[in-house]
Amino acid sequence: MNRLSLRRRETLWGWLFISPFIIGFCLFMLGPMLFSLIGSFTNYNITSRMDFIGLNNYKQMFTADKLFWTSLLNTLYYVVFIVPLTALGAVLMAVLLNQKIKGMKVYRTIFYLPAVLSGVAVYILWMQLLSPSTGLINTVLNWFHIEGPSWLFDPEWTKPALIMMRLWSIGGTMLLYLATLQNVPAQLYESAELDGANAWKRFRHITLPLITPIIFFDVVTTTIGAFQIFQEAYVMTENGTGGPANSLLFYNLHMWNKAFVGFDMGYAMAMSWILFFIVFVLTVINLKLAPRWVHYEGGRQ
Repeated sequence: MNRLSLRRRETLWGWLFISPFIIGFCLFMLGPMLFSLIGSFTNYNITSRMDFIGLNNYKQMFTADKLFWTSLLNTLYYVVFIVPLTALGAVLMAVLLNQKIKGMKVYRTIFYLPAVLSGVAVYILWMQLLSPSTGLINTVLNWFHIEGPSWLFDPEWTKPALIMMRLWSIGGTMLLYLATLQNVPAQLYESAELDGANAWKRFRHITLPLITPIIFFDVVTTTIGAFQIFQEAYVMTENGTGGPANSLLFYNLHMWNKAFVGFDMGYAMAMSWILFFIVFVLTVINLKLAPRWVHYEGGRQ
């Protein structure tokens, strides 16, 4: 009886300690999610009552709303390029900053600084840098007799401009890889070097396999974050219109316009659940493929 009473007491205290999280999750995450799921089947403009319309919002999304497909394709374009480029750039930067040379701490600080700058301030700075006539980037290109593009005013260059801007601030991701690289046992490199392995072989057969868990984490989180791109397009286009030829009309920006410009909240909720489904499917695929290329210490998958 004493053991049973002690176990019940421990269980009660356990539930008591996690109750703030459970309450917060139900109030601020699960509750709004259920509300948006119900609202996606209604005609709701915030001020009126919810009128149930079944699957009409979803039907309209796939058949009548041409901007839905435009926003989805713009977002997919961004995701397809930013995910591998972010991982590759962060790995290469971490490898370079992992060298034992004088002043390396200063270099690490310099490359990390863009990751801590305020978002809106950075977007305004890049708008000035990308100015076709007075921007620093085109000015430097002109020094080499290269005619710079119109960047944010040219539909073909708007998304590459945002990708370039995002790659400028990969210092936070680089820090994760750098911490992982510094935990790779030096004995492995020494043994490989004694066996005649050059720098590329050491990176390919030692470094790369040992950092695959961080690469996997980076790919999953960057994919989720890339699908949620919103602030850049909202700040860097006039009144969040999506830029020239809707080239910067990303999914979340279109959803915002539907919800808070057109006040079609029910339709916006339906869009949010389509986005949730896409991200969920891609995350499951990543989890399924992970055992094929992610190597954990001790062979655990």
